[in-house]
Formats: sequence, structure tokens, C-alpha cells
Amino acid sequence: MLVSHESPISMLDESRHYNDYDYALVHLFETEPEYYNFFKVSKTLGREVLLDNSIFELGHAFDPKKFAEYIKELEPTYYVVPDVLEDSQQTCSSFNKFTLNYPDLPGLKIGVVQGKTYQELVECYRFMAKHADYIAISFDYSWYKTIAFDDFGCKLQQQMKGRRRFIKMLIDDGLWDYSKPHHLLGCSLAQEFKDYKFVKGIRSVDTSNPVVAGIVGKRYYKGIGLLQKPSVLLADLINSSIDEEQERDILYNVDEFKKLI
Repeated sequence: MLVSHESPISMLDESRHYNDYDYALVHLFETEPEYYNFFKVSKTLGREVLLDNSIFELGHAFDPKKFAEYIKELEPTYYVVPDVLEDSQQTCSSFNKFTLNYPDLPGLKIGVVQGKTYQELVECYRFMAKHADYIAISFDYSWYKTIAFDDFGCKLQQQMKGRRRFIKMLIDDGLWDYSKPHHLLGCSLAQEFKDYKFVKGIRSVDTSNPVVAGIVGKRYYKGIGLLQKPSVLLADLINSSIDEEQERDILYNVDEFKKLI
């Protein structure tokens, strides 16, 4: 499983040593030229670059027209086609509209599965399996709380158990498309990824979890990760200055994450 941990600008060069590929949030291109240039250089170095539409950070996908322009300029290896949070029908419609309006963009198309029920998620999954080059599954569907129970009602536990169960349901129901690579978007608790070692088809994951934890002074427990998740987004820490102690914590967490997978 290829891993990328979004990192602040001050650690981007070093991140190439611990990231298997480089994960870009498109909305930051608007205000952070140094951030954008990092990914341009990554392309010249022959590294894989995944361009995300920043829906998690913005609450909605980045402007499609501007997004297409950045795809043309950057020429990422993959890009996440604009989707709509938890809306299967609108996500499929958005995928169709974007790919029809911009048919010749460079890079492979990542389609995100969205929906509020298992049926809606399955319908969207089938659509993406048919039309996208790469299928992405998010960590935070609200539906997870209906299938993953926790004695203490812990949202993080429900998200962790929910995505694991969703993937198992797709496999058990004969719906998992082994011919397509899958990407896991984000995470609640890092220990989730221990369960995917033998799931064929999961190619990549992105999560800033170990980096954000290190910035706020938290270290992973060995073989577990964290029991809680820092609430701040990496995008809001993009210009953070990292001192030596924070860097040690980040690198320690990144190493522990590698061991989990």
C-alpha cells in the first residue's frame, strides 16, 4: 500500500523521503506558490502526484473550471474528479459532466464513492468501477455509524470499523472490482490499516494523521497509533514552522504508521 502524509511547506522536501507519492490539495495552489512549485518539481523527478479537489477542506469540491486548468498545468499522475459529499446521484452526475467538459486532461481519473445508504454507496461504487480509472473510498461517511457499533459511541471507532466493514461487505457481496486500484481517503484511527494487508486491490492511502499529531506534540503508541485524533486540519497548518522536537515526533509517527500497514 502506497502512503502519502500531507505535510507543511517547511517539510515538503523532506517528505519525499517518507512519502511514496506526493498528495496535493488544489485549493492551496491559489495562495501558496511554493506549495504548487513543489509538485511541479515532483513531476520532473518522476514521482507520482495525486491532485485532490479539496472537498474535505472546503466542504465542496474546488471550482471545476479552475481545477481543470490546474490539471493541465501540473499534469498530475492522478486527479480526484469533483464529487459531492454523501450524494451518490450528484457525484455520478458531477463525474459525467466534468469528464465530458474536459475529455483530454492528463492523468488518470479517480472517482470517489459517495452516498448515505449501502444501496447508494453500491450504486456509486458500480458507476466508478465502470467509468473511473481509480476508485476512492472515504473514511467518514455518516452511514458508518449505522453498521459499526462502539460501546462508548466513539465516532472515531465507528469510522474506523465502518470503512473496514464496508470494504468487507463489497467483497462478500461480490462487488469489489479487483481489476481497479483503490485509494483510501484519510483516516480516523491509524490502526484501521492493519486489516488491509491481505485485501487485494487497495493500492494507496493518504492521511496527514501522523504529521498533525507530531505537530501538536502527540506520539503514536506502538502497534496502535492514536486513541484520539487531533481536530485541526493539516491545510490550516500548511505554513507551520517545525522545531526539532516536532520533527522528531513526526518522523517517529510516520515510521510507526509504516509498521501498521
